[in-house]
Amino acid sequence: MQPYLFPYIGYFQLLASVDRFVFYDDVNYIKNGWVNRNRLFLAGAVRYMTVPLAGASSFMKIDTVRPEPGEHWKKKLLESVRHAYARAPYFALAYEMLASVIHGNHASIGALSRASVRMVCEHVGLDTGLVDSSRTYDNGHLAGETRIIDICLRERASRYLNAPGGTDLYDKSTFAWHGIALEFIAPRLEPYPQLAQPFQPGLSILDVLMFNDARATRELIAAGEVA
Repeated sequence: MQPYLFPYIGYFQLLASVDRFVFYDDVNYIKNGWVNRNRLFLAGAVRYMTVPLAGASSFMKIDTVRPEPGEHWKKKLLESVRHAYARAPYFALAYEMLASVIHGNHASIGALSRASVRMVCEHVGLDTGLVDSSRTYDNGHLAGETRIIDICLRERASRYLNAPGGTDLYDKSTFAWHGIALEFIAPRLEPYPQLAQPFQPGLSILDVLMFNDARATRELIAAGEVA
């Protein structure tokens, strides 16, 4: 999976269901995707929380795209979150996590978004092994299904679990020929107390963390099922 910025809970349901989770961070950056933005309930509506990027294009790899320098956007982003969520029961901890990631010294947006995922994993106690494809496999000359299978073989994996969108990209019979079972997570977006009414599923994990302690968040993550 590409590293996403404080991704929605379905991302963590997939992560919690595997032994090793690969951050696919040396593939092309996709504009208007989830690598540098996610959705929160801001100013009375569902809006995007976005990390601006310096000269990003779809021809650049995620691990080479840099966040925009300077402090202005950071202050603006954090203030919008503070204004919206200040009265949430677990605001202080969730806000501290966000601020720590945003103010971190990250060489790329890939590194920043990976840090957001790692921080959530530490908070809720997920011990899945996290691997960066850019630093581990040296197989950037491969692409698509071929590259994924190569990674699985290097990891000696008997099972590859992917997000629902992968059903249109990968063929189970091709994986099976290599001795790998291809499966897909079926996210379950259980309702929880939040600012939005009616309940808005699929917001950033930060929204979940604002209203749930670590144990309750872990239980919501555990709701995911393998299809």
